[in-house]
Amino acid sequence: VQLVESGGGLVQAGGSLRLSCTASGFTFEDYAIGWFRRTPTNEREGVSCISASGTTTHFAQSVKGRFSTSILSDKTQVYLQMNNVRPEDTAVYFCATDPGLLCTHGNFHYSRTEFGTWGQGTQVTVIA
Repeated sequence: VQLVESGGGLVQAGGSLRLSCTASGFTFEDYAIGWFRRTPTNEREGVSCISASGTTTHFAQSVKGRFSTSILSDKTQVYLQMNNVRPEDTAVYFCATDPGLLCTHGNFHYSRTEFGTWGQGTQVTVIA
């Protein structure tokens, strides 16, 4: 059971990237999925979340209107579409799923449990 992120890389400010989070050994049936990032100064932020049904999403204020997220119909992949990226978006991006991850339109709350699964992260570097 694991999650694998991909799609990171080097991009110029104003450009776009699409990150993928692929589930292996399970599918995204039960819990919401979140995208998180860790900046070069080691700040951590919950970027976005999506419910397993795909009907509910939430975004941090810092990325609202620029990022979107979606889930594949077979529940094996979740995407983070990053548009109009900025240098401050530079970070390692992680996806995670966990029963402690609650995603509503108005809120994204995460309390890590022993049943959660995290990916290894993918680096996104935005050049000014």
